[in-house]
Parts: sequence; structure tokens; C-alpha cells
Amino acid sequence: MKLSDSIKPISYLKAHASELIRDIVKNQKTLVVTHNGEARVVVQDVRVYERQQQTLAMLKILAQSSQSFRKGRFTTLRQAFAHLKQRMQRFEHSL
Repeated sequence: MKLSDSIKPISYLKAHASELIRDIVKNQKTLVVTHNGEARVVVQDVRVYERQQQTLAMLKILAQSSQSFRKGRFTTLRQAFAHLKQRMQRFEHSL
């Protein structure tokens, strides 16, 4: 998506709100609204927003995981399964 095609002044938004909202939802677009010639707000389809939030959350998890790995704070797969096996055995014995 070319952002320059989706920049509108607030006066245009006021005059064409219903039409813009239909277009944004139908085409899952993002609209930049200007006020006094400066970009001020972004209007976007809620599904696009939700996908962006999910993507950001996944990127944050990936960044945290990479940082933990670099610092040596990780468990091997073998260690993780051994730990799970021990926990399951303790649980079974407690029944």
C-alpha cells in the first residue's frame, strides 16, 4: 500500500466519513488524516489493527527469546522434556 495515496485532510474526512469508512473496511486500508497540513491520526480497519497488534506481540516475543538465548538463559529440548516427565510423574503419584 502506498501511504501517499491514503492521506486526506480532516475536512475531507468530515465531509466524506461514511464513504471513507466503507472504503477502509472493504479494502482493509489505512488512512492518514492531516490537520493544519500535518499528519495527526491514522484511521484503519479494525481487522488490520488486530493483525498488526498480533504481529507486534509475536515480534516482541521473538526479540525477548533472542535476548534470553544470547544471555544463555535457555533450556534444551531434552532438558525441557525431562522436566515435564518429572512433573507428570510427581502429579501421578499425588493422585
